[in-house]
Amino acid sequence: MRFVVYYRVSTKAQGVSGLGLSAQERDVHVYLENYAPAGYEVVAEITEIESGKEDQRPELSQAIEICKRERAVLLVSKLDRLSRRVSFIATLMEDRKLEFKVASMPLADKFQLHIYAALAEQERDFISKRTKAALAEAKARGIVLGGLRDKTMKRNQVRIEQANTEAENLRSVLEPMIERGDSLTQMASSLNSAGIRSPRGGEWYPQSVKRLVARLVSTSIQ
Repeated sequence: MRFVVYYRVSTKAQGVSGLGLSAQERDVHVYLENYAPAGYEVVAEITEIESGKEDQRPELSQAIEICKRERAVLLVSKLDRLSRRVSFIATLMEDRKLEFKVASMPLADKFQLHIYAALAEQERDFISKRTKAALAEAKARGIVLGGLRDKTMKRNQVRIEQANTEAENLRSVLEPMIERGDSLTQMASSLNSAGIRSPRGGEWYPQSVKRLVARLVSTSIQ
């Protein structure tokens, strides 16, 4: 059996979503070593930097073209690497000249993948609504992170503890965005739209959101 491996990453969301290139490569390797038939061949590996909400992706089109030309199977690490839209995935399934496999669901057939895509789309819609509710709740509580630091603080531990507290105040807001796979830019825009100030009292930017998310991850591990 021949495979064309397709990876999709977003440079802004890669570290947040947990779906970075290395993670996808690991999943694909596990599939090939444990589920692919003996003597398999990888004829091409294609990586694309694009949001899963965009269905017009030149690298994916190239991967599909190679599959059809070489009579190969399109292999992705997870279903949402193909698309986050169930309608787009359904269109690929209807293409009789294309076969694709999902490494993280190695035994799933097309019917099962279609059901999973539909359920995942419903879950993302719910997470979106939950995010809006969390933002509204945070705004109602009057969360203002900026301008509260004591300028006389000199000890690092004090600053760290305060930063952790500020991050925890927004955990319920940020976690649904992370689950949905929002980019750092989208997260910053949502926080700004809700009137939630950054720790320095200004607007949120992708880099400041990245630091906040990293702090949430570190406090969860501790």
